[in-house]
Amino acid sequence: MADLSAFPITRRWPAERPDVIQLYAYPTPNGVKASIALEELGLDYEPHLVKLSDDEVKSDAFTSLNPNGKIPAIIDPNGPDGAPIGLFESGAILIYLADKAGALIGATPADRYRVISWLMFQMAGPGPMFGQLGYFTKFAGKEIEDPRPRERFVGEAKRLLGVVDGALEGQEWIAGDFSIADIALAPWLNALGFYGVKDMVGWDGLKNVPAYVDRFYARPAVEKAKSIPDPKSR
Repeated sequence: MADLSAFPITRRWPAERPDVIQLYAYPTPNGVKASIALEELGLDYEPHLVKLSDDEVKSDAFTSLNPNGKIPAIIDPNGPDGAPIGLFESGAILIYLADKAGALIGATPADRYRVISWLMFQMAGPGPMFGQLGYFTKFAGKEIEDPRPRERFVGEAKRLLGVVDGALEGQEWIAGDFSIADIALAPWLNALGFYGVKDMVGWDGLKNVPAYVDRFYARPAVEKAKSIPDPKSR
């Protein structure tokens, strides 16, 4: 049985199955990247619900694994050198899991870098830009009277959606075959519905993006993983 005692997080979120990957997450667009990848790749794992309140994500236990205090994070008891490894940042976790399973990261070296390019695009563009748009339209930022922040992120969301819509022309998935780039991107595109901004960013005028998101969420692994960890589990 794997010894995870070197990871303080396991004292607050104990592992019932320490020999499998431990996932610490909440089902946000970033959080479900990890659970979807684990399901798509067929890797065994144990999910732990980490709520987004400061007493959880900013706790000493959680920040011992991710100093940045953000979900998701993982511990793999069977790391690349045979010893347990802890990882944070959703993009890094996706690359690690894909490499571990030998799938969803391109069939050739050139394919691999195309996948990683689109993964980095999501992390630098739709993730932070759509998140800020949500803040200024659905959450506390909507009370700010100055319209410029909201206009800034509406405009950037439209631009990014145009990039994705053009890249999807003539293909089902963003980097060719289905990959971790899709696992990174589609949940953030879907978040525009949660934020209630689809009309604002011209969703219905997009040619390829809506069908792309529908294809993604029709996948059985995605359907299962989109609520893992279960936010009602405690």
